[in-house]
Amino acid sequence: MYRVLVFGMTDNYGGVERVIMNYYHQFDNKKIHFDFICNTQNKMAYENELIKNGSKVVHTIPKIKNPMRYFKQLNSFFKINGTNYDCLWFNVNNLVNIDCLKLAKKYNFSKIIVHSHNSRIMEEGLKGIIKKQIHYYNREKINKYATHYWACSNIAADWLFPKKVRSEVTIIKNAIDLDNTAFSSQKRNFIRKKYNLEDSFVIGNVGRLHFQKNQLYMLDILKNVINIIPNAKLVLVGDGSDREKIIKRLKQLKLENNVILAGIQQDMKAWYSAFDLFLFPSVFEGLSVALLEAQANGLPIISSDQVSPKEIKINPNIKFISLNKDIKYWTGEVKKFEFQKRINYLDVKKNFKEHGYEIKSAARRVEQKLLN
Repeated sequence: MYRVLVFGMTDNYGGVERVIMNYYHQFDNKKIHFDFICNTQNKMAYENELIKNGSKVVHTIPKIKNPMRYFKQLNSFFKINGTNYDCLWFNVNNLVNIDCLKLAKKYNFSKIIVHSHNSRIMEEGLKGIIKKQIHYYNREKINKYATHYWACSNIAADWLFPKKVRSEVTIIKNAIDLDNTAFSSQKRNFIRKKYNLEDSFVIGNVGRLHFQKNQLYMLDILKNVINIIPNAKLVLVGDGSDREKIIKRLKQLKLENNVILAGIQQDMKAWYSAFDLFLFPSVFEGLSVALLEAQANGLPIISSDQVSPKEIKINPNIKFISLNKDIKYWTGEVKKFEFQKRINYLDVKKNFKEHGYEIKSAARRVEQKLLN
């Protein structure tokens, strides 16, 4: 049995977590065993399922709360258990904290995979500047610890890895289980009835409530859209640090009756199915899982062009717009998409297979990379 220790899961049901779980569900559990280590004392996303399937989930205190205790816990785990593992699969958005890499190297893991999932630091201001400097410092010495370099897209690879190893990077596609996100009229009707959306033009977004995802800009777009599509509603699925800012802003714009903050949800098939249009004006992305899931649902999509358009575009009913375009332009594009149709499941399936984003075939390739 090949044993893999996975780092990168958090308590948030986000994109990185869904990527890992999409692959986890497809790998042969007779060949590969997965355990998980996470830098949080909260219950990790999907923890109950993972434990039920026989995986161990190890928690450490967050480094920021008590650095000495955190490192003691982490070092103790690697010292006692390091020889039990063949591989560390290190999933990250940046290289600010590479303690697990150092310990995996120290305790002789034969394979250390660093997997990039984003394209810049998430924080702004002084905190963001400091983290960026630490990231670039650690990036230059990543080859001291890693044996393999993975990334979800070329822009994510450029962000995490220095030029001296860039040619060694393997692009691992954020493949999707189409059956888990395919359109369902039954689930669509359920959500729309429950939230009184039956007669609405529903604009949806899925993602952390965070400046990266640009939900505040969506509110400005919606304020203009309701002048030309009076029954328009915006549904935001997710939670995060911008929640209070969003609530304050929608009150200022008098949009309380036009916006639903749905929070964190797990039945994403139902929510994507309930939408009529997926709006995604992200400031930056590695390779968005939500944007792939929306395409797997067949949804018409309007997105910013900061999402690696050449790599992310699978279906033809997606439009990329520069964030330099004004609100009036974005509003006009939403109006054009008011009666845009979904793509049917058979065409979606064909498109995903052709582009390598169908999970069953993608998982076979990644499983071989883990085992070889």
